[in-house]
Amino acid sequence: MMVLGCGAAFTGSTYRLGTLSRMGPGFVPVALGILLALLGAVIALNDWLRGSRTDAPTVWHLPDPRGSICIVAGVFLFIVLGNFGGLMPATFGLVFVSSLGDRSSTFKRSLLLASGLAVFGSLLFRYPLAQPFPLFQWGAP
Repeated sequence: MMVLGCGAAFTGSTYRLGTLSRMGPGFVPVALGILLALLGAVIALNDWLRGSRTDAPTVWHLPDPRGSICIVAGVFLFIVLGNFGGLMPATFGLVFVSSLGDRSSTFKRSLLLASGLAVFGSLLFRYPLAQPFPLFQWGAP
C-alpha cells in the first residue's frame, strides 16, 4: 500500500496541482496517494508493534467470488445504464447488484438501499454539484 500510494503521489505530482478551491488534474491523485501511503504505514507500524503473538499456523482460504463478481457486474451495469438510461437507473443498478454480493443482504434490503441511494445520489450530483448527466434518458445519447 505504501509503494502504491507513493507511486500515485509521485505520478500525480507531474500534473498541475492547483488549490483547494480550483483543483488541478494532479490534486486528487496526490492527495489519495499520500493518504494511501500513510494508511499503509499505520498498518505496518501496527503489525510491527503487535508482532506475531500466535503459534497457530496460518490457514489460507480461497476468497468467496460472489462479492467480487457482483461489484464488477454492478460497475458494468452502471456504465451501460448510464449511457442508455440516465443517472438514476445507473445508480440504482450499481447499488442493487453490488449489494447482492453480501451474503447477509436480502433482496428487500438491497432494493431499499438501491432506491434510497439512487434518489439521494442522483439528486445530489444533478442539482447541488450540477453534473451534466441526465437523470433519465431513453436510448443512446
